Amino acid sequence: MVYNQKRPSQQKASMNTTNPGSNNTLRFDIVAGLTAAAVVLPKSMAYATVAGLPVAVGLYTAFVPMLIYALLGSSRVLNVSSTTTLAILAGTQLGLAVPDGDPTRLLTASATLAALTGAMLILAGLLRLGFVANFISTPVLTGFKAGIGLVIVLDQVPKLLGIHIDKQGFFLDIVSIVQHLPQTSLLTLAVAAATLAVLIGMEKLLPHSPAPLVAVGGGIAAIWLFGLQAHGVAIVGHIPQGLPSVTLPDMSLIAELLPGALGIALMSFTESIAAGRAFAQPGEPPLNANRELLATGAANIGGALLGAMPAGGGTSQTAVVRAAGGRSQKASLVTAGAAAATMLLLAPLLGMLPNATLAAVVIVYSVGLIQPGEFRAIRQVRTMEFRWACIAALGVLFFGTLKGILVAIIVSLLGLASQSTSPRVYALGRKSGADLLRPLSPEHPNDETFGEMLIVRSEGRWFFANIQQVADAIRTLVAQHRPTILVLDLSRVQDIEYSALKMLQEGDQRNREQGITLWLAGCNPGVLDVVRKSGLADQLGPERLLVNSRAAIERWQSHADGH
Repeated sequence: MVYNQKRPSQQKASMNTTNPGSNNTLRFDIVAGLTAAAVVLPKSMAYATVAGLPVAVGLYTAFVPMLIYALLGSSRVLNVSSTTTLAILAGTQLGLAVPDGDPTRLLTASATLAALTGAMLILAGLLRLGFVANFISTPVLTGFKAGIGLVIVLDQVPKLLGIHIDKQGFFLDIVSIVQHLPQTSLLTLAVAAATLAVLIGMEKLLPHSPAPLVAVGGGIAAIWLFGLQAHGVAIVGHIPQGLPSVTLPDMSLIAELLPGALGIALMSFTESIAAGRAFAQPGEPPLNANRELLATGAANIGGALLGAMPAGGGTSQTAVVRAAGGRSQKASLVTAGAAAATMLLLAPLLGMLPNATLAAVVIVYSVGLIQPGEFRAIRQVRTMEFRWACIAALGVLFFGTLKGILVAIIVSLLGLASQSTSPRVYALGRKSGADLLRPLSPEHPNDETFGEMLIVRSEGRWFFANIQQVADAIRTLVAQHRPTILVLDLSRVQDIEYSALKMLQEGDQRNREQGITLWLAGCNPGVLDVVRKSGLADQLGPERLLVNSRAAIERWQSHADGH
């Protein structure tokens, strides 16, 4: 038997968009891979500087992790290397582990951090923890990324100006930059300004063009033609030529790097899933979250052994692959091959790259993390979630990036708890002239009520943390309407926990003492089963358990007519 037979139209679409074996698809993937390389490789080098690592580490990260993910991942086009968020998180952790900035120890610490990140991702995949990607809410993630973007931009400003400051935290660094402004190198600033003009101009006029490659090429050409290094313009310096050598993690650093690795693993997976889902097309298989954990974990461990920094899927680079016509992970294989060719052939040339040019690249592609429009959109919908976004952003600015992750997670969980502990509770009325039940509201003054019968509907799950609020809301409505029959519409209550059930039983007893009869309506099978097992069904009797609120209205009307 054939269980998944496609219609002819579906087969044609699948061949045109997702069949990696066709020559046409291969051609598209080669073009997309080379285009992505022109964008990704300069950015990867820039991200390495954000992490305080040699630019060669950025090339290693665009080679090994990308290669491994291309072989193991479930996304057709996700491009895996470093990202702005991961770079700043890694840099913060490495700065704590290697405060003296010793290059050899930094490389070892970076490998250890990447290996730990990979191990955590693989463990999460084996434990099938893919759902963790949903733990940070979108508003909180928006705020967190905005904070990260501001930190990165400020971190690169001294390189734009050709000055040096001692980093002490976001707000103190602003003061320090202002104090050092008289020391600005005008020539360095001119190089940075020219780079920014090229990047911004090309991105606006030619979206998804290899603007970083043009900027990098222009910076190297300026150093070579005009001898700018002799006039104080700092350059990257020596880059080792050849493929990366084996780098073994340092077991003595595990305890110190473990908390940071946990945060980086969470962000790596979150960013990868978001980018993969954003660029998935109809007809392509959906992302497998647990497989993504295993694939990105293996990519990080493999990268660690060959000198890479922590890696994950990036939205901007994946967008380039898709925009250039990429159809499969063969595009990433081409990009990884381009990275290897660059390391083998172009390393001496890349050593002439101005630091100001790299800083400009970082800034242009980090500013995108700051989305004022998203903040406005969140505020228009829900003020509370706008506050969460702001708290997450401020958490990064005040406490640093790693602690900022913790702040973001705590805010997300508090937001979830707030929503769970404040379920909606409202009285129902019937629209005049229609069989439509809706919340009583001043906007609908003509809605029909039911005399001495009050129908109250609650939403969500009833459990120990919110049942008191539910009970208080019901008590307030009862005091307002003074019914003799109280109908609790439970059609939108998914579950009732034991504590809530006990309070419901006690509430029925108090209502009877006040001359109020309790009816339950719309219980789903799970809730009804709990009601029966608790003995509440026997306490109420079958005549007070109704299919829905309309059945309650019919019984009330028949009762009223009988009198």
